[in-house]
Amino acid sequence: MSDFASPETRYALSGDVNIAYQVMGDGPVDLVLAPGLISHVELLHESPGYTAALRRLSRFARVVSFDKRGQGLSDRISGAASLEQRMDDVRAVMDSIGSARAILIGFSEGAAMSVLFAATYPERVSHLVLVGAYVRASVPEEVWCEVLEQQVKMWGTGEVLKTVFKSQATNADAVAQLAKVERFSCSPGALRTYLTLNRQIDVTSILRLLRIPTLVLHRRTDARVNVAAGREIAKQIPGARYIEYPDGDHAFWTGDVESLLLDIEEFVTGHRDSASLDFERVLATVLFTDVVDSTQRAAQMGDEKWRKLLDEHDRIAGQTVEKHRGKLVKSTGDGILATFDGPGRAVRCALSFGTAAEQLGLPLRAGLHTGEIEVRGHDILGITVHAAARIMAQSRSNEVLVSRVVTDLVAGAGLKFSERGSFELKGLPGRWHLFAASM
Repeated sequence: MSDFASPETRYALSGDVNIAYQVMGDGPVDLVLAPGLISHVELLHESPGYTAALRRLSRFARVVSFDKRGQGLSDRISGAASLEQRMDDVRAVMDSIGSARAILIGFSEGAAMSVLFAATYPERVSHLVLVGAYVRASVPEEVWCEVLEQQVKMWGTGEVLKTVFKSQATNADAVAQLAKVERFSCSPGALRTYLTLNRQIDVTSILRLLRIPTLVLHRRTDARVNVAAGREIAKQIPGARYIEYPDGDHAFWTGDVESLLLDIEEFVTGHRDSASLDFERVLATVLFTDVVDSTQRAAQMGDEKWRKLLDEHDRIAGQTVEKHRGKLVKSTGDGILATFDGPGRAVRCALSFGTAAEQLGLPLRAGLHTGEIEVRGHDILGITVHAAARIMAQSRSNEVLVSRVVTDLVAGAGLKFSERGSFELKGLPGRWHLFAASM
Protein backbone atom coordinates (compact mmCIF):
# COMPACT_ATOMS: atom_id res chain seq x y z
CA MET A 1 0.00 0.00 0.00
CA SER A 2 1.41 3.43 -0.89
CA ASP A 3 1.72 6.16 1.74
CA PHE A 4 -1.37 7.90 0.38
CA ALA A 5 -3.67 4.99 -0.41
CA SER A 6 -6.72 4.60 1.78
CA PRO A 7 -6.20 1.91 4.45
CA GLU A 8 -7.94 -1.38 3.76
CA THR A 9 -11.05 -2.08 5.84
CA ARG A 10 -10.95 -5.49 7.50
CA TYR A 11 -13.20 -7.35 9.92
CA ALA A 12 -12.62 -8.98 13.29
CA LEU A 13 -15.18 -11.42 14.68
CA SER A 14 -16.32 -10.52 18.19
CA GLY A 15 -18.68 -13.32 19.21
CA ASP A 16 -21.02 -13.41 16.24
CA VAL A 17 -20.59 -9.70 15.35
CA ASN A 18 -18.18 -8.42 12.69
CA ILE A 19 -16.20 -5.35 13.74
CA ALA A 20 -14.80 -3.17 10.94
CA TYR A 21 -11.27 -1.85 11.48
CA GLN A 22 -8.35 -0.30 9.62
CA VAL A 23 -4.60 -0.40 10.23
CA MET A 24 -2.21 2.38 9.29
CA GLY A 25 1.57 2.13 9.56
CA ASP A 26 3.87 -0.56 10.93
CA GLY A 27 5.49 1.13 13.93
CA PRO A 28 7.10 -0.80 16.80
CA VAL A 29 4.13 -0.28 19.14
CA ASP A 30 0.38 -0.61 18.60
CA LEU A 31 -2.08 2.24 19.13
CA VAL A 32 -5.83 1.58 19.23
CA LEU A 33 -8.18 4.53 18.77
CA ALA A 34 -11.54 4.08 20.50
CA PRO A 35 -14.09 6.30 18.68
CA GLY A 36 -16.56 8.78 20.12
CA LEU A 37 -20.33 8.66 19.85
CA ILE A 38 -20.30 7.73 16.16
CA SER A 39 -17.76 6.71 13.55
CA HIS A 40 -17.26 5.38 10.05
CA VAL A 41 -13.72 4.14 9.42
CA GLU A 42 -13.83 4.93 5.70
CA LEU A 43 -15.93 8.09 5.55
CA LEU A 44 -13.95 9.84 8.29
CA HIS A 45 -11.01 9.99 5.90
CA GLU A 46 -13.00 12.66 4.06
CA SER A 47 -12.91 14.82 7.19
CA PRO A 48 -10.10 17.39 6.72
CA GLY A 49 -7.12 16.55 8.90
CA TYR A 50 -8.28 13.10 10.01
CA THR A 51 -6.06 11.02 7.73
CA ALA A 52 -3.07 13.30 8.31
CA ALA A 53 -3.48 12.95 12.09
CA LEU A 54 -3.57 9.15 11.92
CA ARG A 55 -0.67 9.14 9.50
CA ARG A 56 1.30 11.31 11.90
CA LEU A 57 0.64 8.87 14.76
CA SER A 58 1.68 6.00 12.48
CA ARG A 59 5.22 7.36 12.41
CA PHE A 60 5.86 5.81 15.80
CA ALA A 61 3.03 3.26 16.06
CA ARG A 62 0.82 0.86 14.17
CA VAL A 63 -2.47 2.75 14.36
CA VAL A 64 -5.78 0.88 14.53
CA SER A 65 -9.18 2.54 14.14
CA PHE A 66 -12.50 0.69 14.35
CA ASP A 67 -16.28 1.11 14.29
CA LYS A 68 -18.00 -0.16 17.40
CA ARG A 69 -20.78 -2.67 16.85
CA GLY A 70 -23.96 -1.16 15.45
CA GLN A 71 -22.18 1.69 13.67
CA GLY A 72 -20.26 2.58 10.53
CA LEU A 73 -19.19 -0.54 8.66
CA SER A 74 -19.55 -2.92 11.62
CA ASP A 75 -22.54 -5.24 11.90
CA ARG A 76 -25.80 -3.62 12.95
CA ILE A 77 -27.26 -4.89 16.20
CA SER A 78 -30.50 -4.68 18.15
CA GLY A 79 -30.17 -2.02 20.83
CA ALA A 80 -26.86 -0.49 21.89
CA ALA A 81 -23.63 -2.19 22.88
CA SER A 82 -22.79 -2.36 26.58
CA LEU A 83 -19.33 -1.38 27.82
CA GLU A 84 -18.56 -5.07 28.29
CA GLN A 85 -19.42 -5.77 24.64
CA ARG A 86 -17.38 -2.78 23.50
CA MET A 87 -14.39 -4.13 25.45
CA ASP A 88 -14.87 -7.49 23.75
CA ASP A 89 -14.75 -5.70 20.39
CA VAL A 90 -11.42 -4.04 21.25
CA ARG A 91 -9.97 -7.40 22.29
CA ALA A 92 -11.23 -8.98 19.08
CA VAL A 93 -9.58 -6.31 16.94
CA MET A 94 -6.30 -6.57 18.86
CA ASP A 95 -6.35 -10.36 18.56
CA SER A 96 -7.09 -10.09 14.85
CA ILE A 97 -3.91 -8.08 14.22
CA GLY A 98 -1.83 -10.09 16.68
CA SER A 99 -1.45 -7.28 19.22
CA ALA A 100 -0.70 -8.42 22.74
CA ARG A 101 -0.38 -4.89 24.18
CA ALA A 102 -1.29 -1.46 22.89
CA ILE A 103 -1.58 2.23 23.61
CA LEU A 104 -5.29 2.95 24.01
CA ILE A 105 -6.68 6.35 23.00
CA GLY A 106 -10.22 7.00 24.17
CA PHE A 107 -11.85 9.90 22.35
CA SER A 108 -14.97 11.54 23.77
CA GLU A 109 -17.52 8.79 24.50
CA GLY A 110 -14.77 6.21 23.89
CA ALA A 111 -13.10 7.30 27.13
CA ALA A 112 -15.46 5.39 29.44
CA MET A 113 -14.88 2.09 27.67
CA SER A 114 -11.12 2.79 27.48
CA VAL A 115 -10.91 3.43 31.23
CA LEU A 116 -12.77 0.21 32.00
CA PHE A 117 -10.67 -1.78 29.51
CA ALA A 118 -7.38 -0.46 30.94
CA ALA A 119 -8.45 -1.23 34.49
CA THR A 120 -9.74 -4.70 33.60
CA TYR A 121 -6.92 -5.76 31.28
CA PRO A 122 -3.85 -3.78 32.42
CA GLU A 123 -1.57 -6.36 30.83
CA ARG A 124 -2.93 -5.39 27.42
CA VAL A 125 -2.60 -1.60 27.78
CA SER A 126 0.81 0.11 27.95
CA HIS A 127 -0.47 3.70 27.99
CA LEU A 128 -3.91 5.30 28.24
CA VAL A 129 -4.67 8.61 26.47
CA LEU A 130 -8.02 10.32 26.99
CA VAL A 131 -8.92 13.14 24.56
CA GLY A 132 -11.98 15.38 24.97
CA ALA A 133 -13.13 12.79 27.48
CA TYR A 134 -16.10 12.31 29.75
CA VAL A 135 -16.96 9.28 31.87
CA ARG A 136 -20.47 10.14 33.02
CA ALA A 137 -23.39 12.32 31.97
CA SER A 138 -23.44 15.71 33.66
CA VAL A 139 -26.58 17.32 32.18
CA PRO A 140 -29.70 17.45 34.45
CA GLU A 141 -32.39 14.92 33.54
CA GLU A 142 -35.01 17.44 32.39
CA VAL A 143 -32.50 19.25 30.18
CA TRP A 144 -31.10 16.01 28.84
CA CYS A 145 -34.51 14.74 27.69
CA GLU A 146 -35.08 17.88 25.68
CA VAL A 147 -31.58 17.73 24.16
CA LEU A 148 -32.09 14.07 23.26
CA GLU A 149 -35.27 14.80 21.31
CA GLN A 150 -33.65 17.71 19.50
CA GLN A 151 -30.60 15.69 18.48
CA VAL A 152 -32.64 12.73 17.23
CA LYS A 153 -34.89 15.08 15.26
CA MET A 154 -31.94 16.91 13.66
CA TRP A 155 -29.90 13.77 12.99
CA GLY A 156 -28.66 13.54 9.41
CA THR A 157 -28.58 17.31 8.83
CA GLY A 158 -25.12 17.98 10.26
CA GLU A 159 -26.53 20.05 13.11
CA VAL A 160 -25.52 17.59 15.83
CA LEU A 161 -21.89 17.32 14.74
CA LYS A 162 -21.58 21.10 14.57
CA THR A 163 -20.66 20.99 18.25
CA VAL A 164 -17.86 18.54 17.44
CA PHE A 165 -16.55 20.72 14.59
CA LYS A 166 -17.52 24.16 15.89
CA SER A 167 -15.03 26.00 13.64
CA GLN A 168 -16.81 24.59 10.57
CA ALA A 169 -20.35 25.42 11.72
CA THR A 170 -20.76 28.34 9.29
CA ASN A 171 -19.30 26.52 6.27
CA ALA A 172 -22.19 25.09 4.21
CA ASP A 173 -20.02 22.52 2.41
CA ALA A 174 -18.50 21.34 5.68
CA VAL A 175 -21.93 21.00 7.31
CA ALA A 176 -23.13 18.96 4.32
CA GLN A 177 -20.19 16.60 4.87
CA LEU A 178 -21.02 16.35 8.57
CA ALA A 179 -24.60 15.46 7.64
CA LYS A 180 -23.26 12.64 5.49
CA VAL A 181 -21.14 11.31 8.35
CA GLU A 182 -24.19 11.34 10.63
CA ARG A 183 -26.35 9.42 8.15
CA PHE A 184 -23.69 6.86 7.28
CA SER A 185 -22.66 6.23 10.89
CA CYS A 186 -26.04 5.25 12.30
CA SER A 187 -29.79 5.87 12.06
CA PRO A 188 -31.73 8.31 14.28
CA GLY A 189 -33.20 5.36 16.19
CA ALA A 190 -29.76 3.90 16.83
CA LEU A 191 -28.57 7.30 18.00
CA ARG A 192 -31.41 7.49 20.50
CA THR A 193 -30.55 4.03 21.82
CA TYR A 194 -26.86 4.87 22.23
CA LEU A 195 -27.50 8.22 23.90
CA THR A 196 -30.01 6.66 26.29
CA LEU A 197 -27.59 3.90 27.28
CA ASN A 198 -24.68 6.32 27.65
CA ARG A 199 -26.79 8.35 30.03
CA GLN A 200 -26.73 5.39 32.44
CA ILE A 201 -22.97 4.79 32.25
CA ASP A 202 -20.67 6.13 34.95
CA VAL A 203 -17.12 4.79 35.37
CA THR A 204 -16.02 7.52 37.81
CA SER A 205 -15.41 4.97 40.55
CA ILE A 206 -12.97 3.11 38.27
CA LEU A 207 -10.67 6.11 37.74
CA ARG A 208 -8.89 5.74 41.09
CA LEU A 209 -8.18 2.07 40.32
CA LEU A 210 -6.16 2.79 37.17
CA ARG A 211 -2.50 1.85 37.38
CA ILE A 212 -1.67 2.56 33.73
CA PRO A 213 0.38 5.63 32.70
CA THR A 214 -2.40 8.06 31.71
CA LEU A 215 -2.46 11.30 29.71
CA VAL A 216 -5.59 13.47 29.69
CA LEU A 217 -5.92 16.09 26.93
CA HIS A 218 -8.70 18.67 26.65
CA ARG A 219 -9.37 21.91 24.80
CA ARG A 220 -10.71 24.83 26.79
CA THR A 221 -13.16 25.81 24.03
CA ASP A 222 -14.50 22.28 23.47
CA ALA A 223 -18.17 22.87 22.60
CA ARG A 224 -19.20 19.22 22.96
CA VAL A 225 -17.60 18.18 26.27
CA ASN A 226 -16.93 20.91 28.81
CA VAL A 227 -13.30 21.24 29.84
CA ALA A 228 -14.34 20.71 33.48
CA ALA A 229 -14.89 17.03 32.65
CA GLY A 230 -11.29 16.60 31.56
CA ARG A 231 -9.96 18.40 34.62
CA GLU A 232 -12.01 16.22 36.97
CA ILE A 233 -10.96 12.99 35.25
CA ALA A 234 -7.28 13.88 35.51
CA LYS A 235 -7.62 14.69 39.24
CA GLN A 236 -9.07 11.28 40.03
CA ILE A 237 -6.58 9.10 38.11
CA PRO A 238 -3.45 8.40 40.21
CA GLY A 239 -0.39 10.01 38.60
CA ALA A 240 -2.26 11.19 35.49
CA ARG A 241 -0.72 13.95 33.41
CA TYR A 242 -3.12 16.67 32.29
CA ILE A 243 -2.62 19.09 29.38
CA GLU A 244 -5.15 21.79 28.53
CA TYR A 245 -5.10 23.66 25.22
CA PRO A 246 -6.38 27.25 24.97
CA ASP A 247 -8.65 26.73 21.95
CA GLY A 248 -9.88 24.26 19.34
CA ASP A 249 -12.77 21.98 18.43
CA HIS A 250 -13.86 18.77 20.12
CA ALA A 251 -12.55 16.76 17.15
CA PHE A 252 -8.86 16.27 17.94
CA TRP A 253 -7.79 16.20 14.27
CA THR A 254 -8.78 19.86 13.74
CA GLY A 255 -7.09 23.10 14.81
CA ASP A 256 -3.68 22.89 16.50
CA VAL A 257 -3.23 19.18 15.86
CA GLU A 258 0.57 19.38 15.94
CA SER A 259 0.84 20.26 19.63
CA LEU A 260 -1.63 17.56 20.65
CA LEU A 261 0.04 14.81 18.62
CA LEU A 262 3.49 15.82 19.80
CA ASP A 263 2.28 15.59 23.40
CA ILE A 264 0.97 12.07 22.74
CA GLU A 265 4.24 11.05 21.08
CA GLU A 266 6.33 12.41 23.95
CA PHE A 267 4.11 10.66 26.51
CA VAL A 268 4.49 7.32 24.73
CA THR A 269 8.07 7.44 23.42
CA GLY A 270 9.76 9.96 25.68
CA HIS A 271 10.70 12.35 22.88
CA ARG A 272 9.05 14.88 20.55
CA ASP A 273 9.81 14.39 16.87
CA SER A 274 8.99 18.00 15.98
CA ALA A 275 11.24 17.94 12.92
CA SER A 276 8.99 15.43 11.22
CA LEU A 277 6.02 17.77 11.62
CA ASP A 278 7.97 20.64 10.09
CA PHE A 279 8.61 18.55 7.00
CA GLU A 280 5.58 16.41 6.26
CA ARG A 281 4.68 14.82 2.93
CA VAL A 282 1.00 14.72 2.05
CA LEU A 283 -1.16 14.33 -1.03
CA ALA A 284 -2.90 17.54 -2.10
CA THR A 285 -4.29 19.47 -5.04
CA VAL A 286 -2.38 22.72 -5.47
CA LEU A 287 -4.00 25.85 -6.91
CA PHE A 288 -2.08 28.85 -8.24
CA THR A 289 -3.82 31.99 -9.52
CA ASP A 290 -2.71 35.44 -10.62
CA VAL A 291 -4.20 38.54 -12.19
CA VAL A 292 -3.63 38.86 -15.93
CA ASP A 293 -1.52 41.93 -16.89
CA SER A 294 -1.43 43.11 -13.28
CA THR A 295 1.53 45.47 -13.76
CA GLN A 296 -0.20 47.31 -16.58
CA ARG A 297 -3.46 47.53 -14.61
CA ALA A 298 -1.67 48.89 -11.55
CA ALA A 299 -0.03 51.60 -13.63
CA GLN A 300 -3.36 52.62 -15.14
CA MET A 301 -5.23 52.73 -11.83
CA GLY A 302 -2.62 54.22 -9.53
CA ASP A 303 -1.23 52.71 -6.35
CA GLU A 304 -4.05 53.57 -3.94
CA LYS A 305 -6.91 52.28 -6.11
CA TRP A 306 -4.91 49.21 -7.08
CA ARG A 307 -4.14 48.40 -3.44
CA LYS A 308 -7.82 48.65 -2.48
CA LEU A 309 -8.77 46.39 -5.37
CA LEU A 310 -6.17 43.81 -4.34
CA ASP A 311 -7.46 43.95 -0.76
CA GLU A 312 -10.92 43.03 -2.05
CA HIS A 313 -9.33 40.32 -4.23
CA ASP A 314 -7.64 38.86 -1.16
CA ARG A 315 -10.84 39.00 0.90
CA ILE A 316 -12.81 37.11 -1.76
CA ALA A 317 -9.96 34.63 -2.17
CA GLY A 318 -9.96 33.79 1.53
CA GLN A 319 -13.74 33.34 1.63
CA THR A 320 -13.82 31.20 -1.50
CA VAL A 321 -10.99 28.92 -0.42
CA GLU A 322 -12.56 28.43 3.01
CA LYS A 323 -15.96 27.70 1.46
CA HIS A 324 -14.40 24.89 -0.58
CA ARG A 325 -12.53 23.48 2.47
CA GLY A 326 -9.13 24.49 1.20
CA LYS A 327 -6.12 26.03 2.91
CA LEU A 328 -4.88 29.42 1.77
CA VAL A 329 -1.13 29.00 1.99
CA LYS A 330 -0.22 32.57 1.03
CA SER A 331 -0.91 35.55 -1.18
CA THR A 332 1.56 36.02 -4.03
CA GLY A 333 0.88 39.74 -4.38
CA ASP A 334 -1.60 39.55 -7.24
CA GLY A 335 -2.60 35.93 -6.81
CA ILE A 336 -2.88 33.07 -4.34
CA LEU A 337 -1.41 29.69 -3.52
CA ALA A 338 -3.86 27.24 -1.92
CA THR A 339 -4.13 23.51 -1.24
CA PHE A 340 -7.12 21.17 -1.08
CA ASP A 341 -7.63 17.60 0.10
CA GLY A 342 -10.05 16.99 -2.76
CA PRO A 343 -9.36 17.86 -6.44
CA GLY A 344 -13.05 18.41 -7.22
CA ARG A 345 -13.34 21.09 -4.56
CA ALA A 346 -10.12 22.67 -5.81
CA VAL A 347 -11.44 22.98 -9.38
CA ARG A 348 -14.76 24.37 -8.21
CA CYS A 349 -12.95 26.87 -6.01
CA ALA A 350 -10.82 28.06 -8.94
CA LEU A 351 -13.88 28.49 -11.17
CA SER A 352 -15.84 30.29 -8.46
CA PHE A 353 -12.95 32.58 -7.57
CA GLY A 354 -12.40 33.39 -11.25
CA THR A 355 -16.04 34.40 -11.67
CA ALA A 356 -15.98 36.60 -8.55
CA ALA A 357 -12.71 38.28 -9.57
CA GLU A 358 -14.02 38.94 -13.08
CA GLN A 359 -16.91 40.89 -11.54
CA LEU A 360 -14.29 43.11 -9.89
CA GLY A 361 -12.70 43.68 -13.28
CA LEU A 362 -9.77 41.39 -12.49
CA PRO A 363 -9.35 38.61 -15.06
CA LEU A 364 -7.57 35.63 -13.50
CA ARG A 365 -5.69 32.66 -14.76
CA ALA A 366 -5.40 29.51 -12.68
CA GLY A 367 -3.47 26.26 -12.70
CA LEU A 368 -4.02 23.05 -10.72
CA HIS A 369 -2.12 19.82 -10.22
CA THR A 370 -2.50 16.95 -7.75
CA GLY A 371 0.48 15.21 -6.21
CA GLU A 372 2.73 14.93 -3.18
CA ILE A 373 3.72 18.14 -1.43
CA GLU A 374 6.11 18.80 1.41
CA VAL A 375 4.67 20.83 4.27
CA ARG A 376 7.23 22.92 6.12
CA GLY A 377 5.65 25.13 8.75
CA HIS A 378 3.07 27.27 6.96
CA ASP A 379 4.65 26.85 3.51
CA ILE A 380 4.61 24.04 0.95
CA LEU A 381 7.34 22.74 -1.33
CA GLY A 382 7.86 20.13 -4.04
CA ILE A 383 7.45 19.32 -7.72
CA THR A 384 3.65 19.48 -7.44
CA VAL A 385 3.86 23.14 -6.42
CA HIS A 386 6.14 23.94 -9.36
CA ALA A 387 3.87 22.02 -11.73
CA ALA A 388 0.77 23.99 -10.67
CA ALA A 389 2.65 27.26 -11.20
CA ARG A 390 3.84 26.19 -14.67
CA ILE A 391 0.32 25.07 -15.61
CA MET A 392 -1.05 28.44 -14.53
CA ALA A 393 1.51 30.15 -16.75
CA GLN A 394 -0.05 28.39 -19.76
CA SER A 395 -3.54 29.53 -18.82
CA ARG A 396 -5.39 32.20 -20.76
CA SER A 397 -7.35 35.07 -19.25
CA ASN A 398 -10.36 33.83 -17.22
CA GLU A 399 -9.28 30.21 -17.71
CA VAL A 400 -8.67 27.36 -15.27
CA LEU A 401 -6.14 24.83 -16.55
CA VAL A 402 -5.57 21.45 -14.91
CA SER A 403 -3.28 18.47 -15.44
CA ARG A 404 -4.48 15.08 -16.63
CA VAL A 405 -4.02 13.76 -13.08
CA VAL A 406 -6.74 16.14 -11.91
CA THR A 407 -9.18 15.14 -14.66
CA ASP A 408 -8.62 11.46 -13.86
CA LEU A 409 -9.37 11.99 -10.18
CA VAL A 410 -12.61 13.97 -10.60
CA ALA A 411 -14.37 11.64 -13.01
CA GLY A 412 -18.08 11.62 -12.25
CA ALA A 413 -17.91 14.86 -10.23
CA GLY A 414 -19.99 16.84 -12.72
CA LEU A 415 -17.10 18.95 -14.03
CA LYS A 416 -16.34 19.45 -17.71
CA PHE A 417 -12.95 19.65 -19.39
CA SER A 418 -11.80 20.57 -22.89
CA GLU A 419 -8.37 19.52 -24.10
CA ARG A 420 -5.88 22.35 -24.58
CA GLY A 421 -3.01 20.31 -25.94
CA SER A 422 0.38 18.96 -24.97
CA PHE A 423 2.94 21.30 -23.40
CA GLU A 424 6.52 21.33 -22.22
CA LEU A 425 6.62 22.91 -18.78
CA LYS A 426 9.81 24.69 -17.81
CA GLY A 427 11.97 22.62 -15.48
CA LEU A 428 9.65 19.59 -15.56
CA PRO A 429 10.29 16.37 -17.50
CA GLY A 430 8.17 15.14 -20.42
CA ARG A 431 5.14 16.68 -22.05
CA TRP A 432 2.04 17.60 -20.08
CA HIS A 433 -1.51 17.25 -21.36
CA LEU A 434 -3.56 20.17 -20.07
CA PHE A 435 -7.31 20.71 -19.91
CA ALA A 436 -9.54 23.76 -19.44
CA ALA A 437 -12.15 23.27 -16.71
CA SER A 438 -15.76 24.43 -16.70
CA MET A 439 -18.98 23.62 -14.84
